[in-house]
Amino acid sequence: MFGSNKSTEDSKSTATATPSSSLNTLVKGTIVEGSLRCDSDLRVDGTIKGKLTCKAKVIIGPTGAVEGEIVCANAVIEGRFKGNLQVSELLNVRETAEIEGDVVTNKLLVQSGARFNVSCKMETGSANGALKNADLKTGTDATAKIAGGKADVRN
Repeated sequence: MFGSNKSTEDSKSTATATPSSSLNTLVKGTIVEGSLRCDSDLRVDGTIKGKLTCKAKVIIGPTGAVEGEIVCANAVIEGRFKGNLQVSELLNVRETAEIEGDVVTNKLLVQSGARFNVSCKMETGSANGALKNADLKTGTDATAKIAGGKADVRN
């Protein structure tokens, strides 16, 4: 009659918590069309056409392809991406990557050999709430390291 609901509350909180080591995987040959949301890391070796929202890291493997929109905390791109990409922390573009579209990120690392044909806007919060912006245009063999609104581009 006066029992506690503590056990049911504990089971609810455990069910909604995801371990930091969780990794969702979309394997090669799998195609997803539509919207996809996840709380933990996601590795894409297949194809996504649509919108992907991830609270953690998105990894597009060498055989992976995404066409549409990605909103995530961190991203590592080794495969192909075409569309709108919004990364709140670090975007790491590997040498095998092919990216086209619009990119908004806080920090950016582009490795030599990557195809990075985008409109890139870097946004970071500052003490007075203003945004710092840096636009970047690179070619096929450019290396760029950008942090805090400062760009260092080498061809």
